[in-house]
This record gives sequence, structure tokens and C-alpha cells, in this order.
Amino acid sequence: MMIGLVLNMKMLTIENLTKTYGEKELFQDISFTITEKERIGLIGVNGTGKSSLLKIVAGIDEPDAGEVTMPKDYKIAYASQSPILDESLTVLDQVFAGESAILRVVKEYEQALLALEEDPNRTEYQEKLFDLQRKMDAVNGWDVGTNARTILTKLGISDFNKKIAALSGGQKKRVSLAQVLIRDADLLILDEPTNHLDYESVKWLEEYLSRYSGALLLVTHDRYFLDRVTNRMFELDGGKLYSYKGNYGAFLEAKAIREENEAATLEKQRNLFRRELEWIRRGAKARTTKQKARIGRFESLDEQISSVKSTEKLDISLSGSRLGKQVFELKDAYIAYGSQVILKDFDLLVKPGDRIGIVGRNGTGKSTLLNTLAGKLPLDSGEYIIGQTVKIAYYTQENEDLDENKRMIEYLKETAQVVNTSDGKTISATQMLERFLFPSYTHGTPIRKLSGGEKRRLYLLKILMSEPNVLLLDEPTNDLDTQTLTVLEDYLEDFPGVVITVSHDRYFLDKVAEQLLILNGDGNIDSFYGNYTELLESQSAQQNVKEATTQKEKVVLEDKPKKKKYRTKRNWNGNQSMTI
Repeated sequence: MMIGLVLNMKMLTIENLTKTYGEKELFQDISFTITEKERIGLIGVNGTGKSSLLKIVAGIDEPDAGEVTMPKDYKIAYASQSPILDESLTVLDQVFAGESAILRVVKEYEQALLALEEDPNRTEYQEKLFDLQRKMDAVNGWDVGTNARTILTKLGISDFNKKIAALSGGQKKRVSLAQVLIRDADLLILDEPTNHLDYESVKWLEEYLSRYSGALLLVTHDRYFLDRVTNRMFELDGGKLYSYKGNYGAFLEAKAIREENEAATLEKQRNLFRRELEWIRRGAKARTTKQKARIGRFESLDEQISSVKSTEKLDISLSGSRLGKQVFELKDAYIAYGSQVILKDFDLLVKPGDRIGIVGRNGTGKSTLLNTLAGKLPLDSGEYIIGQTVKIAYYTQENEDLDENKRMIEYLKETAQVVNTSDGKTISATQMLERFLFPSYTHGTPIRKLSGGEKRRLYLLKILMSEPNVLLLDEPTNDLDTQTLTVLEDYLEDFPGVVITVSHDRYFLDKVAEQLLILNGDGNIDSFYGNYTELLESQSAQQNVKEATTQKEKVVLEDKPKKKKYRTKRNWNGNQSMTI
């Protein structure tokens, strides 16, 4: 019986996959399998080929060598990090765009329904809709249509007939995600699915994927999401693929053990290298076969040790510019876009050393508040005060214009050749590049050859090299890998200035923010002292109390003695009597 189950199990197999990007080899001879119900998280530093690997598995890109094998009826659904949608379609048309018979029928039905709503008296519209209703019954398309609307709503899209061209970049990403989630696929591939999603949407997506019947392969920077969704982890590192059983927490533990073992092996190699070096320096002549073999071993050791990346951390407790007592202050601040109020009679005092996170649903004005603090957006009314010593570094969601022909080290040195640490030492631009996961051999690489994530990492590093005393970060986790985020969090821990960040990333906010500003969407902003998890626990406790109170009131109402009801009864003789 078990043999039959194994034989019927749908499996995708990757064998000896190799891919290069220009002159850069992303990975070489990697092999793995994906079986039913597996939930795989793929991580690695930006530029190591994560998105390229997803595209190859999805059949969108071709490898230089290797094979992807799957059953003939194996279906894959892929959500790109940068989706290309048809600008002329409505949201529902885009979601139902596809080759399957069910999707075609559902799309035709939705279009016929819309046409009939606009002109309900047209007989041909009525007949067409009746015919499509029978087809919907035949293919069970009703569930697909309901599911699509539910998914769109949960992802924050409520206007189903809005044109794709009128959507923001984040909304387009969510429509693309919905388009993939409604597919009946054996393998669901998601590239950064939590980008542009608020907490409620991410929580819903976690629950949805836990019930998903197929396999899952995803790339995400959201470490809480990884930990809760995955049961297997892949890591791309140095052109190799490492596989770990378990979720993100299990991966961190297993990787730490692997690196400790590698470090121990490397230390043994270094000790052997030192002994060999001493022997070589004594002037050994390669007269005998034994001596020739020993010299050959020395050269081999030299190559091995030179090729190993250093995992030692640089101390980058940068000094930053001096910050006075006054940072930012808003008094009776008011901003509105048309009928939408962003800030209403808002007061804010930012003090030296503050660590503030800005949270709220999409569209509530988080980036607007950050732009106001940066002095890029004037208030409609109220007062904005900024301290004389404030030196802002603003990491926005859009890159500054990068000169694609410049080399990385040249681009960085435009800001500073060296930066100063808090203990009076200096760190060179080269050392900072290495600290931010750019190996020394890549420093001369032209910017045009970098991946999108690598450009974002370089842009972040340039901002930090300006030695600011106030850091404004707008969704910094959207385009940065987990390793870079760890480096950034380590930097921020020792940063002596003010940090104010907009983020949906719960893990990042927990590590960075000590105070939260919660935008409610009506111009009112609440404050919370604590991290994001503490906020969620507080909100959950309040909700539980509210529900318990409601339930108690309901019980009291039900237990309350019922008032006696009287009715009149007519006797046969025509007189009235009262009956209880």
C-alpha cells in the first residue's frame, strides 16, 4: 500500500542546475526535489540567484545546464516580485486571466454580469448570462468566483472593476498575488509575497497557505512569516544550495552548527598552512617526489584558505554627527489629500535616542508622515520644527538615480573615503562594503551588473556612510535579504542617533522600535510604548475583554426573567376574560 502512495506522489526534481548572469555564476550543479505538502523557504544574500532559481523552476527562464523533471499533469503557479499586468484590464479580469477552462468561463460570466447591470433590459445580455450560469454550474465556477473576491478583499483590494492602470505598484503586486492564489496548482511559487501587505493581510496569508493543498516554494524577507509557514529551508550561498529540515528557527540553529564545523576545519587548515609555510621558508628544494608533493599540498592549501569568505564581523559602531536636544516637533499638524485626512491636530515631539516605528493599514499615510518629518512635504496647517544640528539620512522606497557605469567602490567613495567609529577609529569604504556582504573581489563591479536587491543594499550603505544622526527608513525590508537585514539591525542597535521607520515587518519592528505610532486612517494617530509584538498582544487582550463583556451582557439578557404576557380570550357568551 505504501509503495503505491509513493509512486502516486507528485514530485518535481532538479538535477545539476547551473546558471550564470553575465560574467557572474549564480549557482553550479545544484540538485533537489520538491514533494507534496512541502513548504520550502529559499534564502540567500541579494544577488545569489534566488529569483533566477524560482523562474527556472517555474519554467519562465532556462538554465545553462541541468534538468527540471516533473509529471506531465504537474501545474505550477508563479507570483513574480515585479509582476507585468495588462493595464487595460479590470482587477477581476486580470485575476481570471488564464488558460484553464474554469477561469475562462468565470471571466466570461463576470463580463456578462457587468454588461447586464449596465443595460438590464437587453434580451441578448439576459440570454447570454443564463447560458453562462449553466456553464458555471457545469465547471463549478461559483467557488472560484467567490474565492477570488474573498482573496482580493483580504489583500486590501475592494474595487474589483477598477482598471489595472489606475492601481499603485503595491496594489498591482497584490492583484498578481490573488491571481496566483486562486489557481489549482501542484506547486505555488511566491517571490516576496509579503511586500506591500499590512499585518492583517500577512496574517491571513499565513493561514491561507497553511491550508493550501499543494507544495510551496517562496522567497521572503519576513522572518516571522518564514518561521510560521515553512517546514524546509534552502540556502543559496557561494553557488551552492544547502538544505535544512524545519522552519526558519531550525535553519538558524543548523546553520550555526555548520559554520562552527567549517570554522573548526578552516582553523585546522590554517595551522597546517603555517607549518607548511615555515617549511617552505626554510628553503626546501623540490628534489624528491615527497618534497614535490609537499609543495603541491602547500599551494592547494593556499588556494583553499584564500577562497574562504571571512565571517568575522567588523565593529561599525559609527560615531554619527553630533545631535542637540531638539530633533523634530509637530504642533497641531494637519494634512489632507482631497477628502482623506492624513494628520489631524497631531502633536509629536521626537527626542534624541528615540526609536519609533510607524504602522497602520495600507493607505493610511505612513509614508506621508515620514516625508513630513524629512521636510519634503509641507503641512496644510500647523507647525513643523526641526533642530539645527539634525542631519537626516532618508532611505526611501525608490532608489536615487544611480550612475550604472560607475563601479561600486567609486559610488561609495563619493560620500566618504572613510567613516569614524564611536571609539575614534576609522573604517574604510572597502571595509564597509565587506561588512555589508559585498566580497572584496566584487568592489570593482559596475553598478549595472548588480541585481535589484544588491543596488538597494549599496544605496542603503551610501546613506549610512554619510554619518547621519537621524535615520528615516521607509519600508527598508521590502528589497533586502534576511542577512542584510541582520547587518542593518546590528548597525541600528549601536546607532547613537534617532531612528524612525515605516515597516510592515514584525520581526524588524520588534528589534528596532521601542515606540509605535499607529495611523488609524482618519487623521488620528495613537501612540504605544513597546515593540510590535507587545502591541499585538495588547490589542488581542483588549479584543478578548470586549468579546467576554459582550458575551456576559448576552448571558445576562437571556437569564433575565421574562415579563409575563397577557392575552385576551373571548368567551362563548361574548364577554372578555383575561388569561395568563
